Amino acid sequence: MTPMETNTPHTAAAAAAAADVDRQAAAAPAPQWRTHEVANQVDELSGYSLLETDPALKAALARAGAEAFVPGLAAYAEALGRAETFALAERINRVTPTLDSFDKRGRRIDRVEFDAGWHELLAMYRRADLVAMPFRDERPGRWVAWAAGFYLHGQVEAGTLCPATMTQASIPVLRREPQLWNALRDQLFSTEYDGRDLPLAQKRSIWLGMGMTEKQGGSDVRANTTRAEPVSHGGGSGGGRGGEYRITGHKWFFSAPMCDAHLVVAKTPDGAPGCFFVPRWRPDGTKNAVNVQRLKDKVGNRSNSSSEVEFQDAYGVLMGEEGRGIPTIIEMATYTRLNCVVGSAAMLRQALVQALHYTRHRRAFGKRLAEQPLMRAVLADLALESEAAMQLSLRLAHAFEHQDDPRERTWMRLVTPAAKFWVCKRAVELSGEAMEVLGGNGYIDDGIMGRLYREAPVNSIWEGSGNVMCLDVMRAVARDPQAFLALLDEVEADVGDERVLRSELDALRGWLATPPDQLEALGRRFASRLVLLAQAALLRRHSPAFVADAFIASRFDPHWGAVAGAFDTRSVDVDTLLQSAFPA
Repeated sequence: MTPMETNTPHTAAAAAAAADVDRQAAAAPAPQWRTHEVANQVDELSGYSLLETDPALKAALARAGAEAFVPGLAAYAEALGRAETFALAERINRVTPTLDSFDKRGRRIDRVEFDAGWHELLAMYRRADLVAMPFRDERPGRWVAWAAGFYLHGQVEAGTLCPATMTQASIPVLRREPQLWNALRDQLFSTEYDGRDLPLAQKRSIWLGMGMTEKQGGSDVRANTTRAEPVSHGGGSGGGRGGEYRITGHKWFFSAPMCDAHLVVAKTPDGAPGCFFVPRWRPDGTKNAVNVQRLKDKVGNRSNSSSEVEFQDAYGVLMGEEGRGIPTIIEMATYTRLNCVVGSAAMLRQALVQALHYTRHRRAFGKRLAEQPLMRAVLADLALESEAAMQLSLRLAHAFEHQDDPRERTWMRLVTPAAKFWVCKRAVELSGEAMEVLGGNGYIDDGIMGRLYREAPVNSIWEGSGNVMCLDVMRAVARDPQAFLALLDEVEADVGDERVLRSELDALRGWLATPPDQLEALGRRFASRLVLLAQAALLRRHSPAFVADAFIASRFDPHWGAVAGAFDTRSVDVDTLLQSAFPA
């Protein structure tokens, strides 16, 4: 027996540890080869309050009279800003959802499994009362407060906002269906998260999704082929509003499949589209025949599950009248489009904050990046874009709160699609610019800048692509040109004697004389100019002069827009602008 074999366990462990130290010492390089000393590296920002570091957002809440909501938003901003929450957001976009089509004995379950962090973030959002609050609460400023909460959450994680968005947007539609509304109201209004996969009647709270898009049609919902046949009870013809239907067909994009029910467009026997409430479980407690074919392998939005499904005589209830399915679902889309605007503004904000944090701590060529003149021009452009997007988002939220006013309905109907077109496009471009600010560190796949860059395009595509949004704007103008002119009159009140903005107002008024066939082709140009004018007016009314002046000087410069930072900063107070955007 060797001496080692006669040692006690304690002595053996000590000997093994000593041997390990000897091996490490032998493997360690000589001092002159120790090259991996980490210096001048900047970790991504976390561990901060997203609200306390955003003076413009705080001012907007006060201006909206939303003081009653501020304590809750402040607590939520603190929770979102924790390093642990940022880590959750990173993890659920890396550990993505998986589909289990069958259970262990071959029964069809179509269940999507998520990382626990998905449920934790959804529970946070629900507990913060950000799903149904603007419909349930009557206090002033509720829609601006909701938008602020959505904006804060979207800076940390966007995928969890998909089911939250669709659930919220379903509420005004469901309110028109008394039987469904009475059955679901408490679960929709609940602030308690319930992630169990159970029939509706057994849930403490529920999530709703949407199913519109089919392979052959995309945005052209009238090209859909999914059909709905009325179910007859007692020998009658069946069907009609509130009636049961059997739905057969498919959806090419169905988000999110684990929602407790979906609003689905299908054609009734007369060939007209109807809108149907399709639960995950039938009223008898059996699984509904909504079969998930596969999950989409998306560029971004990876924490959220999107799927392709087949309906095989699935149970559904008609909402509204037969043939009115598209107007019904478009009402829902009006709300989801607002969420796209706010969500993209959130991405712009987080891209700016991370870029400012990085450049204030990273050194190159003898000084901090944030002190380099050309970098300062890029940062200033990002700051202007972020504040303009936030101000426009909250102005639209205000319109949704006061939609009984015809002027506010014009903002909803006309400016919302224009804003969705513009702000979502800008998030795509500027998330790439912000990624470049971090250089190679921004391009790695496990960093927040890469995630923002992959996430940004989805808001531009979902709920109507850019062209669809611009066509929507043009139709709204053609349908009610007087409402459009009244909107411009309202904007004019904030323009003052700003010559360049007055020139833009005159130009937009003049476009009404353009023949419709020519105007449609100019839709992107028209929507862009309308949004920029609205943003300039809002900044002139609500933001410090150094912000509004810089925005107007840059955005209405005929040479602006090719790339970020390509504007003349000599007349801009860049130091004050950046300090105001994110106090150091």
